Amino acid sequence: MYDVLKLRLFISKRNELNDYSRKDYIRFVVVDLDKSRQYPTNFVCILPKNIKLTGKKTTKFERMFEDDSSELAKKLLSRALRAEEDWEVKAEIRKRLNLLKPKPQYEARTLGSKHLHNKY
Repeated sequence: MYDVLKLRLFISKRNELNDYSRKDYIRFVVVDLDKSRQYPTNFVCILPKNIKLTGKKTTKFERMFEDDSSELAKKLLSRALRAEEDWEVKAEIRKRLNLLKPKPQYEARTLGSKHLHNKY
């Protein structure tokens, strides 16, 4: 579905917030360039920080792109990383790309009986 659309990320950075605990706020918005070249006319949805691969889809982005949402997010972020010049925005893009990497599966291991009893 999304291959037909001309989706891109519109990244805005705001420095003036009422909450002074965060100096900058970077927002990632998915836009469709087929709709318009102007934001907010081409607004599709907000790109969430975390995308669930399984379970209930809670964000509009996940509901719209369903099983393709993770791959689409990677493509959009990778394209934005190549085009971006602001180092703070690049750092935020890299953080989001790292969140999309698959988590290693750890298998549960039990200790053998020789490890459970201390001989000392």
